[in-house]
Amino acid sequence: MSAKDTFLLGAVAYDPKVVTIWDGFKAYFAEHGLAFDYVLYSNYEAQVEAHLRGHFHVAWNSPLAWIEAERAAKKLGRKAEAIAMRDTDCDLTSLVLVRNDSPIRSLADLRGKKIGVGASDSPQATLIPLVEIAASGLEPKRDFEVIEHDVLYGKHGDHIGGERDAVRALVAGSVDAACVIDGNHLLFAREGTIPQGSVRTLHQTGKYDHCNFTIFDDAPSDRVARFRELLLAMRYDDPAVRRLLDLEGLKEWKPGRTSGYRLLESAVDRTGYLDRWLASIG
Repeated sequence: MSAKDTFLLGAVAYDPKVVTIWDGFKAYFAEHGLAFDYVLYSNYEAQVEAHLRGHFHVAWNSPLAWIEAERAAKKLGRKAEAIAMRDTDCDLTSLVLVRNDSPIRSLADLRGKKIGVGASDSPQATLIPLVEIAASGLEPKRDFEVIEHDVLYGKHGDHIGGERDAVRALVAGSVDAACVIDGNHLLFAREGTIPQGSVRTLHQTGKYDHCNFTIFDDAPSDRVARFRELLLAMRYDDPAVRRLLDLEGLKEWKPGRTSGYRLLESAVDRTGYLDRWLASIG
């Protein structure tokens, strides 16, 4: 097949393992008759803008990048669609953690305190938990101090480094609370970043969804259909597939849905977080 027949993915290089992951998927798709390749970007905003310019066909988007893509497409009279996602992208929550010996017992007790968050563009460790705290009546940066851990800004917190730093600050006592996604809470406990019995959960957010494969309305429909068909046909009990699914952190691919982005949309709308970026699209 020629290069013009290749189905091209855009993804963000948030970790060196990304190359291993997409090289593996490239080989898998080739074995099943789909010419596939990928291009990597250093940040999601560059990726969304390149996607809009037609530099590739499908994007592996963070939840914030999905909202960027959907809103930019709408502004330009186009349509974005989420075609697939991991089972592990569905129904996630974030936690506001405090030290186990802290006198803080409710969100109201965070008034005047320091709250450690992840990168400022992290949906799970900054935008979503802060908008829920705001809904309780405490305005971020007015009623309490927000301590951002801006590790690798532009990667929307995918690297989890900012969350790990926020938790370390909590354990060390330099912040009064820290925000993390539920899965990373478990990871940090397993790896020892959170010593056993040292923290407790003050608040758990509502459920939300994470990453998805995004296309625009000019994507080649035949190759999109084959790509999606091959994804949804992957089975974890197939040894040839299991390694790829483990690398990408899932057991099963699911059809895409967008109902799980409402919490993040409310955070974006409340803060005007994307207003300046969206104004530059045209």
